[in-house]
Formats: sequence, structure tokens, C-alpha cells
Amino acid sequence: MSRDIDRRRFVELGACAAVGVTLLPMPGCASLATVHVQPTDGVLRLVVRNYPELDRPGGRLKVAPAGSPRPIFVISDDGGGFIALSSECTHLQCTVALEGERMVCPCHGSTFDRRGQVVAGPAERPLDRYQARLTDTGELEIRL
Repeated sequence: MSRDIDRRRFVELGACAAVGVTLLPMPGCASLATVHVQPTDGVLRLVVRNYPELDRPGGRLKVAPAGSPRPIFVISDDGGGFIALSSECTHLQCTVALEGERMVCPCHGSTFDRRGQVVAGPAERPLDRYQARLTDTGELEIRL
């Protein structure tokens, strides 16, 4: 039995796999798409106008930096700035999920507000924050 496939079949299989992965449900984040970004020199760069979810206070975006095991949550704050938070729970390092206005750890129930502050334990410290800066050109820089 030959395992060789031609280029056309390879592209078809790859396209089917890509569509299948994007359709998988993500617990707690079903309505929140993940944006994959390649960091450069330890900095993620996002052109804010390309992400309408960040246009309003409380708007949020889930960003997956290439090479990182966990996503980062980017949240528009009330003052027109942005908060970039680790999705790693500070209790036992499980990945938290966005649930409404809060982030909840599925392992032990630690709950954090949209600024990353602890609302309910067992976590005792807030989610880690990344330095986020909006440039004059509308690019959000997140230092990893």
C-alpha cells in the first residue's frame, strides 16, 4: 500500500484539518476567538483597529503568542487603555477561562475580575500582568 499523496490531496487534507480545529469548542470561551501572533524581540504587536472587539470598554481578545503554552487576555479598560493578563491561575497554574466579566479557574474555582484581581480563592494573588502600551500609530505593544 502506497502512502504517497499528491500535492492537491495534501492541500485538501490540510484545509480540512484547519477547518476542523477552528470549529472545536473551547470551554468558557466559545464566543471568544483566539488570535495567533508571532512575537518579535519579546513583544507582541496588535494593530487595534483590526480588532473591533477592543473598541469598547470591557472588550476583550484572546491572544496566543507563538511558542507560548497559554494565551494572554487583552481587555479594554474604562479609560481607553488596555490590560494584558496571563491566563495562568496563580494558585496551581491551570489555565483560566473568561466567563462573562470574570476569569475562572476550572481546577479549583479561583475567580478573578477583568483587571486580574482575586475575587474568590484559593488563589491569593492576582493574575500576572504584561506591560501594554498603545503607540501613536494605534499599535498595541505587549511586552512578554
